[in-house]
Parts: sequence; C-alpha cells; structure tokens
Amino acid sequence: MPDQLDQPLPHNRWRWLRWTRPSRASRSDTSGRVAEGIARFSGTPTFLIWLTLFVTVWMAWNSWGPEALRFDRASLGFTALTLMLSLQASYSAPLILLAQNRQDDRDRVTAEQDRQRAERNLEDTEYLTREIASLRLAMNDVATRDFVRSELRDMLSEILAEERRTREELAEFAEPAEDDGQEERHEGGRQAGPPPVARRQDPDRH
Repeated sequence: MPDQLDQPLPHNRWRWLRWTRPSRASRSDTSGRVAEGIARFSGTPTFLIWLTLFVTVWMAWNSWGPEALRFDRASLGFTALTLMLSLQASYSAPLILLAQNRQDDRDRVTAEQDRQRAERNLEDTEYLTREIASLRLAMNDVATRDFVRSELRDMLSEILAEERRTREELAEFAEPAEDDGQEERHEGGRQAGPPPVARRQDPDRH
C-alpha cells in the first residue's frame, strides 16, 4: 500500500532518509562544519603537542626499537612518516581554505546584517527626530495661560465697548422720541383752549 502523502513519516524512517539521502544544502553545511572543525583543531596547541609526540614516538621506535618490529627504516629517511606528514599537509591546506571561505561568508552575512541594522537605526532616528520636531511645533501652537488670559481680556473689552455703543445708540434714539411727545402735548393743549367757567346764579332772581 503506498504511503499517504498527508501523513508524516515515522521517526525511524525519517532519520534513515536523513542519513542516506541528505539534501544538497545539508551535505554542504555538514562538510563545511567538519572542515571548519578540523581546521580549528589544526591551529590549536593540542594538535601541535599530539603531532610532536606522534612523530617523536615514530622516530624513536623505528630508530631504537627491536629490529624485527621496525616498519620505517631510519636509513631510508623515514619514508612512511614523510609521506604521512605530506598527506596531512596536503589535506590541511584545502580544509583551512574551506574554513576561511565559510568564515568570509559568515563575516559577509554579519556585515550585511549590521548594515541593515544601521539603516533601520538611522531610519528610526530620523523618525524620532521628525516626531520631536512636530511635538515642539505643536507645543508652540498650544495656548498658554497668559495667552488665554490676554484673549479673554480682549474679548471682554470688545464686549464692553459693544455694550457701551449700544447704550449710546439707544439713548440717541430715545431723546428725539421724548421731544416729539412733549411737542404733541403742547399742541393738544392749545387746540382745546381754556376750560369753561361756570356761571354763578343770582339767588335774588328767584
């Protein structure tokens, strides 16, 4: 029965596929990590000490060891040791270069990330600068206590002046009306004449 594509693979099979058929990126990354680890170990004092001990033991055994057990004759110039050291040197150089290339790539990525981070920081700084400038302008536009008091004082003086002008206009309109009323009362009195005088009757006539 074929495997269903919507079901995950078992853990054991997934691990088997991972080790038998790794992806190209994982293979490259794994080899790069191994090469970098070997190159790092080759540049440590531990590697130099172990290599020195190995060469010393090799030369001492093949020089003063039992004749039947010697496998690299000193008379031949330690040919096997020379070949081994040459092979180690020939492999160390490419591994060191590979590790250096990985380090260069890592440095390039780090530099790119630093550049992007610096650009973001610059953009954030410019944004904050603009915001601070806008806040300062807004604070300058905000009415202060003295400004509000002066505006209220001006408005109060304008209202009082307007009220004073209104009163003067009303007073000017009221004076002609009073004069007209007095003149009408005088003219009405002249037309009516003096009041009739009551005649007294003589009581002797009766």
